[in-house]
Amino acid sequence: MIPDTLVLTQAEVRSLLPMEACMDRMAETLQALARGEGLNPLRSAMHLPGGKGLLGMMPGLSGSPEALGIKVVTVFPGNHGSDYDAHQGVVVLFDPEHGLPVGILDASEITAIRTAAVSGVATRALAREDASVLALLGSGVQARTHLEAMLLARPIESVRVYSPTGEHREAFARREGERHRVDLQAVATAEEATRGADVVCTVTSSSDPVLRGGWLAPGTHVNAVGSSVKSARELDTDGVMRARLFVDRRESAVNEAGDYLFPKAEDAITESHIVGEVGEVLLGRVVGRRSAEEVTLFKSLGLAVEDLAAAQYVLEQARARGMGTFVPLGGLTGRAP
Repeated sequence: MIPDTLVLTQAEVRSLLPMEACMDRMAETLQALARGEGLNPLRSAMHLPGGKGLLGMMPGLSGSPEALGIKVVTVFPGNHGSDYDAHQGVVVLFDPEHGLPVGILDASEITAIRTAAVSGVATRALAREDASVLALLGSGVQARTHLEAMLLARPIESVRVYSPTGEHREAFARREGERHRVDLQAVATAEEATRGADVVCTVTSSSDPVLRGGWLAPGTHVNAVGSSVKSARELDTDGVMRARLFVDRRESAVNEAGDYLFPKAEDAITESHIVGEVGEVLLGRVVGRRSAEEVTLFKSLGLAVEDLAAAQYVLEQARARGMGTFVPLGGLTGRAP
């Protein structure tokens, strides 16, 4: 008898994946990856004609707990500012023993939550303990989830948000400031948001730098999140050079991270500029922050194992609570009862 496949919607995923629980799961996943557990091949993408978007495929096997599957996602930059998230897709989970499909989950919400959760883990590992001023460059989905993660990671007391469209940043400041009961101000420039901030999150769709190294105060921690392709970056070369650089996975960074590849192509840095993976910091194999004055940078790319571990957690919670829709999928040979 083949078990039915559980299908979970965006709203169901959101209700079953609280940020703090996701941060805990991401910390476990990054440590397992650093120990060599699981499989995380480089992602592949099919670019659509005219630069409209892409179809990305991210297979993997997370190590602890074990989860086998793939995220298939479209990225349509033109969706920014509309009713649609720029990232659309599904995460499909398979039974690691027999390969049966066991879950199909909305990928938009998993991506939104787990990306911020990983930044939250990096911030706990690398930012100053007393970090209290947050700058958000961007006012979209990732700005929303990153605000939630940063409030959990550090004792944030005030937040400044910038995005190019005044209406968007003002609406974000009103809505999220009231939701989280935090002092949240919309500001007119990225520089105004950044100067004096203890933690900076770049969560934009920009292909060109939005954050300049000269704006960073000593002791700042930066989460560079928005760019996940080699042809785009959010930080200028000076910003990368000034910081001790940490990544989610070294192989992914040296192949896919524009924030790293542009300075390297300019001969401003070498591969040795990557200090280590966040999972290695969590395991105590690599030293994170060494002083209150140094600038730290986490370059986030997003990994299949993160999506799969988050999806596995959601699937476990849904089964325990009787949520979701069961669909009979999976192939029989004709001999099974």
